[in-house]
Amino acid sequence: MRILVTGGAGFLGSHLCDRLIADGHDVTVIDNLFTGRKQNIAHLLQHPRFEFVRHDVIDPFKFEVDQIYNLACPASPPHYQFNPIKTTKTSVMGAINCLGLAKRVKARVFQASTSEVYGDPAVHPQPESYWGNVNPIGKRSCYDEGKRCAETLFFDYHRENGVDIRVVRIFNTYGPRMHEADGRVVSNFIVQALRGQDITIYGDGSQTRSFCYVDDLIEGWLRLMAQTETVGPVNLGNPGEFTMLQLAELTLKLVGGTSKIVHRPLPADDPKQRRPDITLAQKVLGGWTPKVPLEEGLARTIAYFKPRV
Repeated sequence: MRILVTGGAGFLGSHLCDRLIADGHDVTVIDNLFTGRKQNIAHLLQHPRFEFVRHDVIDPFKFEVDQIYNLACPASPPHYQFNPIKTTKTSVMGAINCLGLAKRVKARVFQASTSEVYGDPAVHPQPESYWGNVNPIGKRSCYDEGKRCAETLFFDYHRENGVDIRVVRIFNTYGPRMHEADGRVVSNFIVQALRGQDITIYGDGSQTRSFCYVDDLIEGWLRLMAQTETVGPVNLGNPGEFTMLQLAELTLKLVGGTSKIVHRPLPADDPKQRRPDITLAQKVLGGWTPKVPLEEGLARTIAYFKPRV
């Protein structure tokens, strides 16, 4: 197939491109390189079935394709809060442009949504039926509400215009090609430990997250796009739940060194717990389940970061 990936030079997008090329597809990436990096796709640039176009999804685009993966949006708090208005525009206008193209060429279109649509959840673990607990005017709202609005657009285009959509809600994902300055907890802890700096935990470290290795996530995406039972939304993530303190201690164990754990005040609207209910994914995606345990995935990620920090 001919497949368009918006945000394809990012952490997740580049891994998706690797799989799509390996599976024999023609892949076109559009990315404005705000958080994406050419080095993530450098190994693909000379491939005869790969094309890179520097473009911002806020502006319209036209391609003749069979599938579209819409991944374009900064996804870590420091990056999406750097220009919050642009973040919202990227989610909303990017979705409109992808959906308009999908409608015109009759392509199946995938929306990379996020567990952030659940906000600071009052239900645990979070099933797809949960509507969320989101602050609409906080510092994180540009991302949370932008992604919520993108989901709204996807389902309205599906209902009104028959656009063939797939929507996935991504829970914390990690692995090689994460940006070392993205401010996410896994990369923060690894970089601090490798540099011998104190490991910074916000709050008392009891808040929890669930960490999914990138290869497991991409496998779920491809299965979602291949099936016809549901359009989503579908939670994809690893239901194994860890406190920030546990993650810091495991990172220290794997890296070694003399770093100490220090505590800082908790940021505003930071969710206290986050864990996916993946019952639906396991039902409709052929028994999909994350396979890479946290310790193994962290070791692979540390090996990627070591020569880079």
